[in-house]
Amino acid sequence: MGKTDITVKDVLSFIKENKIEFIDFKFMDFPGQWQHFTVPASELDESSFESGFGFDGSSIRGWKSINESDMLIIPDPTTMFVDPFITAPTVSLICDVYEPLTKEKYARCPRNIAQKAEAYLKSTGIADTSYFGPEAEFFVFDDVRFDSGPNFAFYHLDSIEGKWNSGKEENPNLGYKPRYKEGYFPVPPTDKLMDLRNEMVQNLIKVGIEVEAQHHEVASGGQCEIDMRFKPLLRAADQLLMFKYIVKNTARMHNKTVTYMPKPIFGDNGSGMHVHVSLWLKDKPLFAGGGYAGLSETALYFIGGLLKHAPSLLAFTNPTTNSYKRLVPGFEAPVNLAYSQRNRSASIRIPMYSTSPKAKRIEFRCPDPSANPYLAFSAILMAGLDGIINRIDPGEPLDKDIYDMSPEELKGVPSTPESLAAALKALADDHEYLLKGDVFTEDVINAWINYKIEKEIKPMALRPHPFEFEQYFDV
Repeated sequence: MGKTDITVKDVLSFIKENKIEFIDFKFMDFPGQWQHFTVPASELDESSFESGFGFDGSSIRGWKSINESDMLIIPDPTTMFVDPFITAPTVSLICDVYEPLTKEKYARCPRNIAQKAEAYLKSTGIADTSYFGPEAEFFVFDDVRFDSGPNFAFYHLDSIEGKWNSGKEENPNLGYKPRYKEGYFPVPPTDKLMDLRNEMVQNLIKVGIEVEAQHHEVASGGQCEIDMRFKPLLRAADQLLMFKYIVKNTARMHNKTVTYMPKPIFGDNGSGMHVHVSLWLKDKPLFAGGGYAGLSETALYFIGGLLKHAPSLLAFTNPTTNSYKRLVPGFEAPVNLAYSQRNRSASIRIPMYSTSPKAKRIEFRCPDPSANPYLAFSAILMAGLDGIINRIDPGEPLDKDIYDMSPEELKGVPSTPESLAAALKALADDHEYLLKGDVFTEDVINAWINYKIEKEIKPMALRPHPFEFEQYFDV
């Protein structure tokens, strides 16, 4: 990633000195996928960072109608990096999206929402910086096939690591397949992805992303994690998109494929995105104190806001129908809304690795990597700030292993929504906290709910599932 103090002149000098041939503009669509287009380097000059470049907004999911399709992207010079996967020397720049007539930032541009969230934080006087550290898990597969039609539907995944291949004739099959739920974390040769993850880390470092660790994850079949250093909200979201881009393309260079789909494999752990959060004011951490687990009153109120608004929050942090196949008991996914120190079965954990006040943070464990990070991080911040402003008591911590508790003990512990439809219903009923500071707007909330219902929930509801044939064909 570029340095935060890099200027337009720095970008133009770098392009000239390094004989860069192309400029690739990357920007975020509404649901959460990077889009891009490319121009020759000769097309970029100082005025480009004010006048921008036009594109068709009607072709981007969840955005404009065809009769108002013209839009602008304006690159952010601080996001410059050299793309390691494009043959011709290419610089990438992350862009903001603007309305061409008013030159105002587009309200549905996710990056704009993140920028407004950071501005709102400062306006409250509570803090001036929110740090986010996402841990995005992913699967590396060797073969992926899926399709559906009026009379069929199927998917088929494969991995050299898959326990299901223990009996396969691989000429030779050398064994060493991680057992289900036991991939955390055996050494090679059972871990067959060590070199690949190291190469992913090397490529991340080349583009300026600080990496803390890499390792195999719990599931069989190639589940992995690479941990990045925390950054301020906007930078963390930019960095997560770069991270996903680097990881996917590094795998592709080795004829492998990566997915951030939360639950691709039945009967084993899904991929989460635990999000570490802290607030700072004038370079001082605000979450350290003398309360439970070394937390300050501010941190506990922040937790109170997260727990109160979690059902609606999950519409952004867990935004797919597949997300709720991960959020089920028994697979480390935290379905019970509670907080605890060290306890990984709680939806909010307070890591206790360090006693340093600067390391004090909370870890929100519900989110998954299918989320649009600009929207997810902004919503998390807004929920926490609402907790601080309204002094929302998080209740008593839950330090027991939640999965071992009896139904009687669990009666008073609220749960996450059981489906995307339920999360969207919660969002429709509870989103006032998101509207403060004009961070989210009613238009954004309504567009998100309508897009998810029309494009994802309804089409899914119409389709017979293969398991239904197993259950009901002979009725």
